[in-house]
Amino acid sequence: MTVTATAPLNSDELLAVRVGQVGSLTLNRPRVLNVLTPIMVDGLYATLKAWRTDPAVKAVVLRGAARDDGKAPFCAGGDIRMLYDQRSDPKRSFAVRFYQEEYRLNRCLHEFPKPHVSLIDGVVMGGGVGASIHGSHRVMSERTLFAMPETGIGLFPDVGATYFLPRCPGRFGLYMGLTGARIGVADALFLGLGTHYVPSSKIAALDRALCETDYARDPRKTVDAVIADFAAKPPIAPLEAHRHEIERAFSAPSVEEIFARLEADGSPFATETLKQLRAKSPRSLKVTYRQLTRYSSLSFEEAMKLEYRMAVHCNFSHDFFEGVRAVVVDKDQAPKWQPPRLEEVTEAMVDAYFLPPASGDMTFE
Repeated sequence: MTVTATAPLNSDELLAVRVGQVGSLTLNRPRVLNVLTPIMVDGLYATLKAWRTDPAVKAVVLRGAARDDGKAPFCAGGDIRMLYDQRSDPKRSFAVRFYQEEYRLNRCLHEFPKPHVSLIDGVVMGGGVGASIHGSHRVMSERTLFAMPETGIGLFPDVGATYFLPRCPGRFGLYMGLTGARIGVADALFLGLGTHYVPSSKIAALDRALCETDYARDPRKTVDAVIADFAAKPPIAPLEAHRHEIERAFSAPSVEEIFARLEADGSPFATETLKQLRAKSPRSLKVTYRQLTRYSSLSFEEAMKLEYRMAVHCNFSHDFFEGVRAVVVDKDQAPKWQPPRLEEVTEAMVDAYFLPPASGDMTFE
């Protein structure tokens, strides 16, 4: 088996090599759950662009480096602490560039012409979802923890969530986007967010098999066959039991009405869901509701352009920095949202997030 380094695309944070006919990528910040830095985003983008036309690369495998304790986080998102630390820049130049590069990566992966396998044997959130979900194969184990928790930090579900969450069954995507609910492999496969279940004990063997396989024939069918040798039937999805409660509440015409329907329901699931929602930024809830309802039929590229507008505006808002402070910096879990109540979030406030930012709309080239 041939192992070929692809420097200068490598860094300490992202390991990129060719192993046989496979482009092998490892997110390498395990002590901080492999969260994405600009170096990692730029490296992934440059590597995928090079490999998409490299005839020696037939498929790509992406994984997260394991920690010393054996836990294997895939990627817990983008490094929002870096964004927080740039808050004193009146132009938010770092954020403007970071989101543009991250969303270019998401589109590159969405259009990638070769099999792209993500081995998700641990936590996958936010930017980690964006680095995997747009690929052809998302293999998950029983250790997978999936979430889009952005409304809890004054942000919104991005990295293409405008496109992929509305494509979940029924109202489950809106439920996931507003609540930031954390789900396991069974629910992720049920919602179409993952493609295969492979027990954690077999992930390493699957990884080796993918890298050692001959892809001389049809690479996609070959990947399917290799994964099938390791895949198992996932357990029953817990969320499926709450389909009717979610449909009833999240089909409401406004966030306020969602709250009202959950209150009226009164079931343990509805009560817990309402508790989750009350902890989120009211402004983010209304922005996300519009994003995932009014704009749910956008093309992928249109969705990414919309999210870029929203992301830049968030980085000029109080709630984003307050959310990061409360969850990541001070960790007091007590954000002071502005405004603090849903009824105080006006339509004009929400409208502003969907307008072109002062820095202009993003381009993809």
